[in-house]
Amino acid sequence: MDAAWKSQGKKLHTRNIEISTYECDENRIIVEGFLKDDRHQNTFAVTGETFPAGVIHHMGIRLLVNCSTFLIEDIDVDLISVPRSVCRETLDSLAPIRGLTITRGFTSKVKKLVGGTKGCTHLLELLLAMAPAAVQGFAAHRSRKPYDFDPQQAKLILKFLINTCHAWREDGPFVQSHKEMLQKALKL
Repeated sequence: MDAAWKSQGKKLHTRNIEISTYECDENRIIVEGFLKDDRHQNTFAVTGETFPAGVIHHMGIRLLVNCSTFLIEDIDVDLISVPRSVCRETLDSLAPIRGLTITRGFTSKVKKLVGGTKGCTHLLELLLAMAPAAVQGFAAHRSRKPYDFDPQQAKLILKFLINTCHAWREDGPFVQSHKEMLQKALKL
């Protein structure tokens, strides 16, 4: 990055999102995410409120994800720090995503279920960052030992990955090789 204007002046705000995946059992993983906003100076809202420098948002989400189906079996939310007490009313706002499958269309489904005035924009942003991380966690969970090709798992992976990026484009080499492996396995 060679922009002349990069990182000049006093830092105003930092947002950190950290997502980790843990094994739960042979068929499930726990995906844990935290979002933390720090303001680096006192701020003054149009309402007349003054917010001191420091943490303004700090929240966590835990998902229990079934690796066979990418189904979200359970969800837990922590509102560690929020700027206003009314924000705590969103504690259960993500409950409707329990039972959803992390696959194409997940983002739009989640936004319809819990977006806007139904929930918290910060929790929504964290949850949407966690979905692709769950797929990475699943891959790490499954690849801890030599892989036995499972056609059902391959179908699920293709369903999730096709056209999500350049490398996984439908007419690209990765998708074609996975489709070929799947066809061979189904003929056996």
